[in-house]
Amino acid sequence: KHFLANVLAATTIALGVGASTAVFTVANAVLLRPLPYKDPNRIVIASMDLRKRDVRNVRFSFANLADLRDQTKSTFEDFAGVETTQRAIVQTENGTPEQISVAGVTPNFFRLLADQDGLPQPPRSLWTAPQTPPLPYIGILSYEYFVRRYGGNPAILGHPAFPLGQPGPIIVGVLAPGFKLYFPPEDGIDATPDVWAATRSRYDRDGESIYVVGKLRHGVPLEEAQASADVVAARIREVCPFCATAGFSLRIQLIRQQLAAAVRPAILALLGSGIFLLLIAYANVTNLALVSLYVRERELAVRTALGATCWRLLRSLIVEAVLLAGTGAVAGLMLAAIAIRSLRTFGPADIPRLDTARIDFHVLGFAALAAFIVVIVVVLAPAWRISRSELMDSLHRASQHAGLSRSSSLRKSVVVLEIALAFVLLIGSGLMFRSFLVLQRIDPGFDSHGLLTFQVLGINRDQNSPEKRAAIIQEIRQQLQAIPGVQSVTACNPFPLAGGVGPIRWGTDEALSDASKYQEADQEEVLPGYFETMHIPVLEGRTFTDADNVPGRKLLIVDEFLAKKAFPGQSAVGKRILVHIRTPDVEWVQVIGVVQHVRATSLAEPGREQIYITGGFEEAGIVDSWAARITGQPVQYEQAVRAAVKGVDSTLLVTGILPADALIDEAQTTTRFTLLLIGSFGMIAE
Repeated sequence: KHFLANVLAATTIALGVGASTAVFTVANAVLLRPLPYKDPNRIVIASMDLRKRDVRNVRFSFANLADLRDQTKSTFEDFAGVETTQRAIVQTENGTPEQISVAGVTPNFFRLLADQDGLPQPPRSLWTAPQTPPLPYIGILSYEYFVRRYGGNPAILGHPAFPLGQPGPIIVGVLAPGFKLYFPPEDGIDATPDVWAATRSRYDRDGESIYVVGKLRHGVPLEEAQASADVVAARIREVCPFCATAGFSLRIQLIRQQLAAAVRPAILALLGSGIFLLLIAYANVTNLALVSLYVRERELAVRTALGATCWRLLRSLIVEAVLLAGTGAVAGLMLAAIAIRSLRTFGPADIPRLDTARIDFHVLGFAALAAFIVVIVVVLAPAWRISRSELMDSLHRASQHAGLSRSSSLRKSVVVLEIALAFVLLIGSGLMFRSFLVLQRIDPGFDSHGLLTFQVLGINRDQNSPEKRAAIIQEIRQQLQAIPGVQSVTACNPFPLAGGVGPIRWGTDEALSDASKYQEADQEEVLPGYFETMHIPVLEGRTFTDADNVPGRKLLIVDEFLAKKAFPGQSAVGKRILVHIRTPDVEWVQVIGVVQHVRATSLAEPGREQIYITGGFEEAGIVDSWAARITGQPVQYEQAVRAAVKGVDSTLLVTGILPADALIDEAQTTTRFTLLLIGSFGMIAE
């Protein structure tokens, strides 16, 4: 019985320590471990908010960045900017297209983060004022791309990053292996771009294109830094009418706090569940220790009668407890290592730094502390019984088998505690399951069944004129629609639930006299047939036709949210609204239709109002996210889609082919991930 109790105790310890250590490892990587930058606790993210329009995290213009940098030198060492990562298609030496990612950064970016920037000489300026010659188009390669594309040959230095006549920066350096840019996932910045290019900036107030990081001076508290940024924001509002009417403000946050802000509640919930599971393990081990004490009480009494002191008995119990806790902790660490590897592989992509989760000294310290508490739990109950027992009383109880009954009240209390803790875990699992069911019932605004999504990259190269791009897009559409089983084809930018939407300013006629009446909406560029292919319900009016997909047609479609806000109690069709899309000033455009609202970034949040324009509205034709309504299983059409696009232009790259149902599943990964872990904890607790 004593051996069996020890085996059960060791197994319980292994499960409790393993599960809690795995969760602590994730929390340590995501929330606690310092970022791999120089002075990470002084690095901040500067965000622009438009409070009167309830818009957060607006990208900076270079003029606003210049003001912030120049007017806060007493509190900040420097500021640097990074642009949203762009996908580029380059031709390799054998003629096949390759997709790479390019990030634009100010030349001081790497010096701020890592005390180096890879430039052979000091940069002239953070940005380019009108009277200053523009910076040369230079760039730095990631080490991984340097090895993958050029075999680690340093001869690439001084040459263009994109050969074969394509425009590209002159390579002046290579980053150290493993460098990553950690930014909030919702900003859509790639952590590992292949090429980092120095931005060719514009000194204007309206060109909002960059995200900003800064570094506090030594000893400057965040509150003081925020106060200095507030002064700058007030000055910007004085010189920028738009900023004044929109409620422009600056928000300074430590990057380590902002990075995990969206997932912190879920991680803390998982950590709490892991702690609860560990407490249940402690309660179970305590109960097993009391049972073991009952079995061994006669043995201990006999040893006492033979002259063993109380301390000698306790010492033997401590040794046994250390061996028991050590065995359970080692087994738990092995289980944790397996769990961590699985979490890194199958965890949601929007949990920052999850890929860095590993067992380090902090994790080992947590496991050692958990094991130490086990030793205390295992020894405490027997020690209390031995210290309070007289020799003859122990012999008498042992002979009458009364020990267990005398400890029954304590054992019942421990069992009650176990049940209470397990009940809390089960309630948490139930709440998470309820949240998951709610997400399952949310209508994303379009029909994902029978829809194949993919990207066609390489159309919008600089050498293609707007007319050439429009012709290529039209030919791709025709070739795809000719595939047997394809009902309809469309394209947009971006795709629903993919994020990356850009806000634009809109207003009604009252905004002409009061600029504070302007509001923000998400802009979507679509091809004619988009709403029909996506099965997005049209509530009023009509959708776009091919005749609308040309420059100069001042027509748009709005979603139901914007229609109700702009024209409450009225029909929006035929009405005009002011938008700021393609001209320096706002312009009047006519609403031709109202459609159902579509969730652009998350199933959990409805998001902003939406305005739809045609791809030709801005004379750019920038649509690269495609969708085909299919008869049958969408995945069976992958090769046919690739062949159709290659038949139009062999330099085009088709990537990201997925059924739209997979996008819906991906939007639920964080909730599913949390539910799975908490549910597993509840099952282990039971």
